[in-house]
Amino acid sequence: MSTFSGISTALSSLIAQRAALDVAGQNVANANTVGYTRQRADLGALSAQVPSMFSTTNGVGTGVQVTGISRSADPFLDTKLRSQTSGASFLAARAQAYSTLESGLGEPTDDGLSTQLQTFWNDWHDVTNAPDTISTRSVLLDDARQLVDTIHQQYQVVATQWSDARSTTSSLVDQTNALAANVADLNQRILDISVSGGSANELQDQRDQALTQLAGLVGATTQTRADGGVDVYVGGSTLVSGASSRSLALTGDQSFDQATGYGADGSVIAPQGVYLVWADQPSQTVVPTGGTLAGQLSVLAPAAADGSGTGGMLAEAAKSLDTVATTLATQVNALHQTALTTAGTPGGDFFSVPDPSSTGPGSGPAALRLSVALTTADQVAVAGVDADGNSLGAYDASAGQKIAALGTSTSGADAKWSQAVVTIGNASAAAQSRSSVAESARASAEQDQLANASVDTDEETVNMMAAQRGYEAAARVLTTLDEMLDTLINKTGEVGR
Repeated sequence: MSTFSGISTALSSLIAQRAALDVAGQNVANANTVGYTRQRADLGALSAQVPSMFSTTNGVGTGVQVTGISRSADPFLDTKLRSQTSGASFLAARAQAYSTLESGLGEPTDDGLSTQLQTFWNDWHDVTNAPDTISTRSVLLDDARQLVDTIHQQYQVVATQWSDARSTTSSLVDQTNALAANVADLNQRILDISVSGGSANELQDQRDQALTQLAGLVGATTQTRADGGVDVYVGGSTLVSGASSRSLALTGDQSFDQATGYGADGSVIAPQGVYLVWADQPSQTVVPTGGTLAGQLSVLAPAAADGSGTGGMLAEAAKSLDTVATTLATQVNALHQTALTTAGTPGGDFFSVPDPSSTGPGSGPAALRLSVALTTADQVAVAGVDADGNSLGAYDASAGQKIAALGTSTSGADAKWSQAVVTIGNASAAAQSRSSVAESARASAEQDQLANASVDTDEETVNMMAAQRGYEAAARVLTTLDEMLDTLINKTGEVGR
């Protein structure tokens, strides 16, 4: 073993401890950097030299070396966080949509549809109590028009929310495509650095962040490749493979009219729904299993064809408004047609609403096409007729009383709207509860991941002190060896002179 080997051993320690100190310094510098994963210098002992024909060894190793700079990342915790993020994002999107819908419908408030309906029926009671007063009939017509406007406004609120949700979904698709391209680029850059023997830890941190965002957006799952790259899957299909990525596209219904089954000319059509496809293969549908996009797509879905009410929440709300409008017009018209005005003429239709199966101009959703057919107060008919069809008197109110009683009918417009509001309220409460639970699970998974990967400044301070002491000790060994060699080289043979 060479006399100078101790210098090499001490030097290797100086280099290794300096590297460990640099890594600790890097960790401290990034203690508050979002997404940063703490690193550590992995040290490994150098083995003793193998003796040759002209040398011997005492079996002592030849120092230390840095075998790599590792990240304190746990694949299990990362996967758990992405899975929880996917589910929580899906439920949060639905909960937010329900909250917005509830706020838009404004129930129960003085301006809500329930209040307007109650006012309408109260007006009929007022007319029957004073059938000879034209002012009560005028108030009835004014409030009827206000009721119709409220139904129109409620429908437009739902339609606007649908349009906003579709625009948001389109933006989310663009974000997903950009993130997928970024992951593919990071895969290539990480591979290039790793092949050349460098450390790509910071790039891996960026990739992990992008993967978590993809999980939150589209429920993406991942699989690590043998070369260190990551493949990304959406709905079982590959979104990112190594250094290449694919793009998603949003297709299907472009407007709320289409989503509710009406064409541009008001004709009845079959809604397609809004769904994802591959940009390079538009015929291949992509069905995300989680994430905000999946939640948004469920919000944009058409109403259930079987009438079960399990379709998209917005289309179902619009369908409920159509049902209310149709029920209101049908029931009131049926009684008003058989009633007589003060002049003894038949009342005719009180409301005008198109046949849902009609096409062309003026057709379309009942909630938007509903209008008051009467133009003047004297056209309001409340007088009834006897079995022979003879008037019971110009100021009889028996027919009006029957119309007023529709407000308490279990099959009337009020009952149907009340049922729709209760259904939306219950679904919203359930969505909020599920979202809250899912968010708690996601936050817990995030805390577990952060506890494992984040920087502890106290721990890093200890690591820096340990590296410093190791560096000082190695420097002391080097100084001692230098003194020994100085004695050996410069003082050998001087004894006895």
